[in-house]
Amino acid sequence: MKPSSLFADAEEIADKAHLEAALASGKKLRVKFGIDPTAPDLHLGHTVPLRKLRAFQDAGHQAVLIIGDFTAMIGDPTGKSVTRPTLTKDEVAANLETYLAQAGRVVDISKAEIRRNSEWLGESLPRLIELMSKVTVQQVLHRGDFKKRIAEDADISMLEILYPLMQGYDSVAVKADVELGGTDQTFNMLMGRRVQRAFGMDEQDVMMLPLIEGTDGEKKMSKSLGNYIALNDAPDDMFGKIMSAPDALMPKYFALLTDVAMPEGASPRDAKALLARTLTTMYHGAGAGERAEADFIRKFSKGGLPTDMPDLYLTEAEVPIIALLMLAEVKSKAEARRLVEQGGVKIAGAAQANPDATIAITDGDVLQIGKLKAFRLKIK
Repeated sequence: MKPSSLFADAEEIADKAHLEAALASGKKLRVKFGIDPTAPDLHLGHTVPLRKLRAFQDAGHQAVLIIGDFTAMIGDPTGKSVTRPTLTKDEVAANLETYLAQAGRVVDISKAEIRRNSEWLGESLPRLIELMSKVTVQQVLHRGDFKKRIAEDADISMLEILYPLMQGYDSVAVKADVELGGTDQTFNMLMGRRVQRAFGMDEQDVMMLPLIEGTDGEKKMSKSLGNYIALNDAPDDMFGKIMSAPDALMPKYFALLTDVAMPEGASPRDAKALLARTLTTMYHGAGAGERAEADFIRKFSKGGLPTDMPDLYLTEAEVPIIALLMLAEVKSKAEARRLVEQGGVKIAGAAQANPDATIAITDGDVLQIGKLKAFRLKIK
């Protein structure tokens, strides 16, 4: 693989000239990517840096996948307007259970170096004290998230201040030559260069990769926003979510999530179907995309309701709409609110607009969620 092909899709590289020289030298680089297990699922947004990690791996470099089991308990402040609750060890452990299996659908886990940052951050207060001595408060507070919160007189916890230092120390611990991550991680990754320098190491090069928007077409794909497509979604759900995503996202999804070119001149629906088949097959095996497409066509091609919709049993004739959607297996209250606010929920054919409403249900009413799910409501 030519070194220049590894730069494809990168938004920015620090420092590109140094990385080009390192790749041209034939040196086997240690390429780091870290994920905090803050929820059980990896999603398609995570696959952008994972696919880049695999590209470096295929080019003969050492992939270093860091599972941030220690930093997950602190919480990355990136993009957060308020201090978020910390996770317990048990919560992190539960989220970890399937992470490697999911990442292994993209990266060759058998050849990757898998590390947990609790190895070096979990038991060493003297190391933490040494780390804190290497970076000033002003340097950490310079990040945009913190400056905005200071201006708004919003709280910043001491743990959040420590987070960039700890992610930076990961690069020291694994002797990273390159770090990969989304553009939202720029501050943390550049902090890794600073921390390495403070510990007398050569600075890693940093490759900042694009973020992809979620199924709402507006905000980045995120577990906390509920607008994500999980790698562990059932094939029919993965296919359906892609088909319901805005047409405008298709060029970016093709470019960043697959090795398939978006067909020129194809209708938006045909292009989207190709993408949905491709991704469903990538993450669920040969034939999964075609089977999911056939099921999708059978249920929804005429725009009607599926004939085999499941029953959803209620104990009360009046129910808050958010509670109803949670019973219908919407993954979070945030996603449920978003679906209602965007007009994606109908009850007995009537679109719902108020996420705070309590709905009177008649036995046999149909609940529609987006274009893909429908339930017949039954009152016990």
